[in-house]
Amino acid sequence: MIRVGIGFDAHQFAKGRNLMLGGVMVPHEFGLAGHSDADVLLHALADALLGAAGLGDIGSYFPDSDSRWKDAASSIFIRTILEELKSRGWRVSNADLTLIAQAPRLTPYREQIRASISTLLEISPDGVNVKATTTDHLGFTGRREGIAAQAVVLLQKDGS
Repeated sequence: MIRVGIGFDAHQFAKGRNLMLGGVMVPHEFGLAGHSDADVLLHALADALLGAAGLGDIGSYFPDSDSRWKDAASSIFIRTILEELKSRGWRVSNADLTLIAQAPRLTPYREQIRASISTLLEISPDGVNVKATTTDHLGFTGRREGIAAQAVVLLQKDGS
């Protein structure tokens, strides 16, 4: 049995925070606003994983009203979700992620992000694709007010 999940997330830029993308700190003048580390790529991935398994969304597991998640590394979310998926017999087959931003440029960090995500998901790097696009200066990402991300995952039931 296989299942597909899709996730989306967006955060506005904020001064005085590190910019975390896919578990990697990317040098930039701004970080992202959020209760946790606001890693937009991992938040989209978390929702894709949970959606594929029919387990709700990131807010159900890690609500921003819970002080335990204040400034938490989003990698904790992915590890926790992965353990839940494993307990239900699911494993990640592949993940495809898209960063939507005018800045920063993803190219210098793409392979590091890909390696980080493959490690988190416990799959080969060739099972993870990370890409970026702009909105040609349209909308909040085009005005450099924040970043958005999408993720699609394929889960496979153990023994399938």
